[in-house]
Amino acid sequence: MKKIAIVYHSAHGHTKYIAMHVAEGVLGAQGIEAELLKAEDVAQSPQVLQDYDGIVFGSPTYLGGVSGAFKTFMDATGKMWRTQQLKGKLAAGFTVSSLPAGDKQSTLTSMFVFAMQHGMLWAGNPILPEQHSGVPYDEAANRLGSWSGLMAQAEHGAPADAFAPGDVKTAHLFGLNFAQTLLRLGGSA
Repeated sequence: MKKIAIVYHSAHGHTKYIAMHVAEGVLGAQGIEAELLKAEDVAQSPQVLQDYDGIVFGSPTYLGGVSGAFKTFMDATGKMWRTQQLKGKLAAGFTVSSLPAGDKQSTLTSMFVFAMQHGMLWAGNPILPEQHSGVPYDEAANRLGSWSGLMAQAEHGAPADAFAPGDVKTAHLFGLNFAQTLLRLGGSA
């Protein structure tokens, strides 16, 4: 059984909501377990990441980057970096902001560089934007057109589950793709 950790920070529930849907997608692949881990908790004991074959990172985009709590988690892995304890593990990332662009690409780039410094392998987002095939924009998978990771949008002040159906669909597909990629690679903890 392969194990995937979804390490996320969510101040208002939006990123957690997408994390839960990524986990549901992961569980669509046989032979995979998924566990949601709060970045704040993992920062206290980052060694727990060694128990997982793949890690999906999730953070809201605040002022063009990861949240402070997520950055604290990243910084807490410094000792692991020195000995490359995460080397070879599969990684991916997702982010949520209140605007369609919201500089989410900067957040995903930060996660990508973090994973590369740890020697991890990055799985992007291969989902074709469905609006190009006639699916209504709000219902379209990868409606925001991100290839480096999953992007989702929640209006400022909206309830935690107030996402366009296409963003939720994308989260499922993203999680499933990550799990299937891990199985193809045969990654081990």
